[in-house]
Amino acid sequence: MSEKSNNKLKKVDRPTSPHLTIYKPQITSVLSITHRITGVFMTVGAFVLAAWVIALGESYEMYNCVADILSSAVGRIFLLGWVFALFFHLCNGVRHLFWDAGYGFSIRAVNISGWLTILTSLFLTYLAISCASHQLGGYLWQN
Repeated sequence: MSEKSNNKLKKVDRPTSPHLTIYKPQITSVLSITHRITGVFMTVGAFVLAAWVIALGESYEMYNCVADILSSAVGRIFLLGWVFALFFHLCNGVRHLFWDAGYGFSIRAVNISGWLTILTSLFLTYLAISCASHQLGGYLWQN
């Protein structure tokens, strides 16, 4: 290698590419990441639901085992998270359908629809858990 090309290969003090530590999180990026995470969480929840259904058909003892796990504190937190993931994924999917139709691309509309997605999914989660708890006679939150 010649001296001239070796000089070109020397490290030049240039700024690095932008990274996550440089960017301020925006609602679009946070909701995009959350959408992916809730999709994975719903998949895990689908396997838990399948295990519950299999246990239901298998035997009374197996069903009680799964029901005991799901009615524990960790199980209830999991179910609460799963219900939230379902509603968040639904609301964010509706938001994306509007985008696919060409609506809501202004910065203001994106921010409003993002916060509306969060608030609606929280409200629907509260509503679903409250209705389920009421149907079970408050069982969801008893020890």
